[in-house]
Amino acid sequence: MSRFLARITRIAALGVIPAWLSGQSLSGQLAILEKAGVRTSDLASAVVWLESPAAPGASAREPATIVMEGKQFMPRVQVVGVGGVVEYPNHDPFRHNVFSKAGPAEFDLGLYARGDSKRMQFDRAGIYPIFCNIHAKMVAYVLSVPSAHVVRPAADGRFSFAGVPPGAYTLKVWHERGGLVSRPVTVPGDSAGLLTMQLDARSYQFVQHRNKFGANYTTSGSERY
Repeated sequence: MSRFLARITRIAALGVIPAWLSGQSLSGQLAILEKAGVRTSDLASAVVWLESPAAPGASAREPATIVMEGKQFMPRVQVVGVGGVVEYPNHDPFRHNVFSKAGPAEFDLGLYARGDSKRMQFDRAGIYPIFCNIHAKMVAYVLSVPSAHVVRPAADGRFSFAGVPPGAYTLKVWHERGGLVSRPVTVPGDSAGLLTMQLDARSYQFVQHRNKFGANYTTSGSERY
């Protein structure tokens, strides 16, 4: 056994792993530019992740969940690894129809009633806006991310990663109103200071989405609830 391997073996036996083996910490601060008079109150709804062709993606996990209750999707933003599954249980006393037509892949789970649940597997990376074909105000987002390094910022916009292996990465941030931005980072080079990321929501305008047929929503017929 070489001196190097012998040293690593002794260190491991002591239960001490040096930073250059276990990975680095990486911290940052997120801010959103707002229209005049608007104060940011939803920084915690952003998603921050690191991507690298040389780093492994997110490992398979238990299915994530977006519950339908009170004519809302909860949570509004859900994150899965590429190939991950999201369950959509219906807790309302009426039917829902989950669909997406604006993401990397379209899907339609059809109508189903209270107590039923359907699922969707997200095999392609990207941002999927999720809607209900019955209730126009129901909106959620699924982010399918090819990375094991994914975090959500705190309410003040601070975020941090732990155990990041050395290498070159792309740091990405997404927010419903601020869109997607990215920047290159190098670990350990950029791990010494606080990374600043800024999104611009000044031009954000709410636009009512169409139903799964591309038409405006109506409240006619038996689905008036």
